[in-house]
Amino acid sequence: MSEHHDDDPTAQGSGFAALGLRPELLKALDELGYEEPTPIQRETIPYLMDGKDLLGQAATGTGKTAAFALPALHLIDGRAASKPVALVLVPTRELAMQVSEAFFRYGKDLGAKCVPVYGGQPIYRQLQALDRGVHIVVGTPGRIIDHMGRGSLNLDGIRMVVLDEADEMLDMGFADDIESILEGIPHAHQTVLFSATMPPRINSIAKRYQSDPVRINVVRGDTKASAGKVRQSAYVVQRNHKPAALGRILDIESPGGALVFCRTRTEVDQLTETMNARGYRAEALHGGMDQAQRDRVMGRLRDGTAELLVATDVAARGLDVDTLTHVVNYDVPSAPESYVHRIGRVGRAGRQGVAITLAEPREQRLLQNIERLTKQAITIEKVPSVADLRAAQLEQTVAAIRESLAAEDLDDFYPVLNSLSGDANPQRIALAAIRLFHELAGNIADETEIPDISHRMERRPDGGGAARPGGKPQRSDDRRHSSEKNATGFVYIALGRNAGIRPGDLVGAIANETHLVGREIGPIKITEKFAIVGVPEHSVEKVISALKATTIKGKKPNVRRYTD
Repeated sequence: MSEHHDDDPTAQGSGFAALGLRPELLKALDELGYEEPTPIQRETIPYLMDGKDLLGQAATGTGKTAAFALPALHLIDGRAASKPVALVLVPTRELAMQVSEAFFRYGKDLGAKCVPVYGGQPIYRQLQALDRGVHIVVGTPGRIIDHMGRGSLNLDGIRMVVLDEADEMLDMGFADDIESILEGIPHAHQTVLFSATMPPRINSIAKRYQSDPVRINVVRGDTKASAGKVRQSAYVVQRNHKPAALGRILDIESPGGALVFCRTRTEVDQLTETMNARGYRAEALHGGMDQAQRDRVMGRLRDGTAELLVATDVAARGLDVDTLTHVVNYDVPSAPESYVHRIGRVGRAGRQGVAITLAEPREQRLLQNIERLTKQAITIEKVPSVADLRAAQLEQTVAAIRESLAAEDLDDFYPVLNSLSGDANPQRIALAAIRLFHELAGNIADETEIPDISHRMERRPDGGGAARPGGKPQRSDDRRHSSEKNATGFVYIALGRNAGIRPGDLVGAIANETHLVGREIGPIKITEKFAIVGVPEHSVEKVISALKATTIKGKKPNVRRYTD
């Protein structure tokens, strides 16, 4: 496997023109305001234009969509839209739409035709679009498999296959579908993998389906760059005080748009209701919602009707919203890579972003793991007091009034001032008007003090991050307990392929209803009539209870512990 080095001449040169892109693409990039390629674009485009296989490690927000889209559009080369020349696999419907829109923007002067295919949309529309002819197909693995089975997606002309966010697709249980798709392409082609992390399964796919791929890694540098644009802080809060603490923090932060991550859909619904009661325009997003509901929520967030999106990790995968200024971890993510994924949604294009984490004292080790990965310290803050909130609200009122003082139509309100002049002096009239504005601005009278327990998030003397409570070393019985926690138990689910069940359905249902994340779920075996899913042994009973209370693909499952 060839390795790319920073001093390679293909990485040199200034601007997109130096990468050898077609004039039509350069024109589109210029109109979009793109002046300089990002590191991932500068490093990958020359290799992809040269037809090489590539394995790229890059986080969300690095510009990787253009990195593979521009070389893929080169393959059109005046061809009429008939059989697709490029296939892009993505984990979610939202990402399929975003990538498809990017192809349209970059390739409009080439007459590029790109069709997104995904579940949740009537398949006949996709059948019609594919039948009319297409250059590029972007889709989720499950729906791509459906079209291959129907014979509506002809792969004979494929010259490039891209797996975007490959680790996310594997976490969602799409490994079998991905391999079926790659094996279904009947000839040699260029294979490109992009992934934020590189678990062994990614390397396994690379070995089987790529030929001497170029390996490019911009994650380490990008993580530092992103961290520089994102202000990261954590607040130590007891669980029962978390809703009040989040409201207090957001009142002071005044986000333009915030994405709040919760572990379960129940927590999402409860927190959304709480934040709406506090005066925020909050929307929920989780796996229990149908596609029409998801589309309405995303529309409200994008047009500014909603200012707060409360979501589970699985439901939020692939979301990319320019209006976001804040990302909030309502719990510390158990996988440090998930934290990097999340904060990558803000701090883009040079803008300042804010990442806020609400941590319980028992979660300090998770914070330490994140700091070790990002090589950035997360500042431990005290939850704002009632006095802090009042001071911040008054500052916001002062700023708003200062802005109003610059208005040109103030004289229009002299009749109001004159009619009140007999009731009080001008200063008192001004104070009454300020008080009225302050209250109408939604500044609530919050009198509840939230306990300050930030001292319980102790730091080691060597500056190495959060220490264990009391700084005690791990004892042998702690290690034995840790080993027991890592054991795998199995859950039997009486739904299988006959019910349309795919691995992603099971991963999504379990991740949405429990505290588990995708990488903690598996292995998964699906037969015609039932499925067996591996989960951490200590979580088996919780998973069983959670699945009994929900539906999978609209069906109520019969669930029990699986034993040989």
